[in-house]
Amino acid sequence: MDDVEIITAYCIIADTMHKLGHKSHPLAGVTDAEVLLVAVVSAMYFHSNHERALFVMYHMHYLSKPLSTSRFSRRVHALAGWLEYITELIGQLFCQGEAFIIDSLPVPVCKTVRAYRCRKLLGPNSRAFLGRCAAKKWTFFGWRLHLICTPGGVPVRFHMLPASFHDLTPIYELTFGLPDGACVYADKGYISAATKRALRPTKKRPHGVKLVAKHRENMKPNSFEEWCGMKLYPRQRIETAFSQLVSMGIQNLHARTDQGLAIKVLACLFALACFNLH
Repeated sequence: MDDVEIITAYCIIADTMHKLGHKSHPLAGVTDAEVLLVAVVSAMYFHSNHERALFVMYHMHYLSKPLSTSRFSRRVHALAGWLEYITELIGQLFCQGEAFIIDSLPVPVCKTVRAYRCRKLLGPNSRAFLGRCAAKKWTFFGWRLHLICTPGGVPVRFHMLPASFHDLTPIYELTFGLPDGACVYADKGYISAATKRALRPTKKRPHGVKLVAKHRENMKPNSFEEWCGMKLYPRQRIETAFSQLVSMGIQNLHARTDQGLAIKVLACLFALACFNLH
């Protein structure tokens, strides 16, 4: 456990909540900022195991008082909006520059053989959560995390969709608000001439971004400008960010509800930002 990263996460959470006028209950022995810190630290070092994180952080004097797992679960669910807001705020602060990288990551809910009796995603649209990762030739059941990050690996935009949805489905929502004229580098799954034209800035519509997808072998090569950009901002950086998320256990999350899964995914993204802020 790195004290600098833990203190950085706590300062971001506590200062943001303080500036926005949030106050913890006067009878609470553990403040709301400490509760959110436990969720983030559990993603950083304990594979999102909240019980283990509570035990270690209390005995290492990161918490002022002990907190039971059930009480922590109720409080972190009540503060889930704050965790999402602060994670998005970090993305807005670092949403600057000329280049960004986009990709998607599978977030399974359970093993494929257990999909037919998974209670969390039962319903008429349950087949929408059955997807496939072409790169790994892996069929999974759950969600797909769509992520845009800076060349340094800080997440600036993210969206969760059912696994069967195509990578281009949330492209307009994800790129909205990025700096005008910025280049968004992607892999072969984002090849689409129509989407590229729709996102590209023009004289009549100066607001937009340039989607630069790596071409297949049987296609014409990228222009010299795009080729130079792909060499300058290699996509391997987002693969490194995804490796960090996988090492945090984002593909092996244990949660009983969709909100619990969302909280652990947000904590992983917050932890990723703290790891790569420097």
